[in-house]
Amino acid sequence: MTTELTKGARFNLSQNYPDLQKIQIAVGWRTTESGYDIDGSAFMLGANGLIPAEEYFVFYNNPRSPDRALQRLEDSREGRQSFMLDLSQISPVITELVFVVTIHEGVEKNQSFCYIDQAFMAISNPQTQEELARYALTEAFTSETALEFGRIYQKGGQWRFHALGQGYDSGLQGFLDQYHQERATPPARVPVAPEPIRRAKAVELEKKLEKEAPLLFDLVKKADISLQKANLTDHQAQVALCLDVSGSMYSLYHSGKIQRLAEKILALGCRFDDDGAIKIFLFAGNSQDMGEMTVENFHNFIGQAQNQYRGSGGTNYSPALQAIRNTYFPDARGANRRSPFKANVPVYVMFVTDGRPFDRDPSEQQLKWSSYEPIFWQFMAIGKSSKDVTSKRGGILGFLSGGSQFEFLENLDDLEGRYIDNADFFSVEDPEAIADQELYDLLMTEYPNWLKTARDRGLLP
Repeated sequence: MTTELTKGARFNLSQNYPDLQKIQIAVGWRTTESGYDIDGSAFMLGANGLIPAEEYFVFYNNPRSPDRALQRLEDSREGRQSFMLDLSQISPVITELVFVVTIHEGVEKNQSFCYIDQAFMAISNPQTQEELARYALTEAFTSETALEFGRIYQKGGQWRFHALGQGYDSGLQGFLDQYHQERATPPARVPVAPEPIRRAKAVELEKKLEKEAPLLFDLVKKADISLQKANLTDHQAQVALCLDVSGSMYSLYHSGKIQRLAEKILALGCRFDDDGAIKIFLFAGNSQDMGEMTVENFHNFIGQAQNQYRGSGGTNYSPALQAIRNTYFPDARGANRRSPFKANVPVYVMFVTDGRPFDRDPSEQQLKWSSYEPIFWQFMAIGKSSKDVTSKRGGILGFLSGGSQFEFLENLDDLEGRYIDNADFFSVEDPEAIADQELYDLLMTEYPNWLKTARDRGLLP
């Protein structure tokens, strides 16, 4: 069954279909007026955001890329353009592919996407003809003569699809100016180091947030202060948020508190990674990967995810721990690992719950196995514990007066059998009883020390 995507959503092709090497990409549209000359094309970009050579612009007059990975197909159906992509053949210099649709001489003919509807981008398995993912562009366009439908990009060794739906008034020429080496700035002949590229992308993301999501922009600035204190200003990491969705959490979701907490973690993710996205996992009796929450789709993302969750009752940590491990380090399939696994970028997981695990032993096992991987678990419980940071009778006094249901998390420091200490824990009685700045400081309490240990023990470069 196809996965329906909305604007800004991302879909991990490698994770969902690990054995699939060839995919078919289709972009489609319907014109409501006659006389339109519309064409679909693709730009294959390097890490600097430019095509390495003109031949990596695939269009009607250059139907195949030089690495023979991407081929523009002859499509007999009107209002549709298809491509065949062999992921295994993509040149190592290519990190993303951008698929665009443009109106030929749109400005001169006074034509625009205002008179085009039913636009979509779909990814299929060419062998079975099964549609894997579809993005329907539902936006109301006006003067645009060119659209970026979506992009396929590589991150952490995995290929992903990002639904864009971004319109422009400059036609095909605007894309050529943006992506062509000889036209773009800086010139491609000037080598650009990876770190400056990443910083430039981070600045671009901040500008976008300041303009389109000012509240998120303010949170990013607060997160930045805490990262400066921890000497992690230029640190890069992948970020995931794992949320308890059991019945006892209902009021927190209904009030919007969990949505607002997720936005704070998204802001941290924007500082750790310039793609402006974090992975969301929900769990109760079992777990479910809800996709990526991004700077484009974060509004009410958590409420929608809660409605889509199809899990069983209870509070089991281990299915979520295993699913997250399998997402980022699939070689072990979330199972036993007894030797160090090294990766270039660590994973930071914020794990939020309001109850003790029913599956204590399997959860302990997951934490032990994951200690051999570059993944850090930051647990936050909602309720009383000896590590309560918000109660008026906080800490041990609050714990002694009212008891705790988080003994498992309170004793993480004493969990034996781990390669390195890979987790931290604190609790709050109300997630909004703690100031944003204090929250970010708490999130960086143990993480810097874990990073140093992970490097010393061979989990990170």
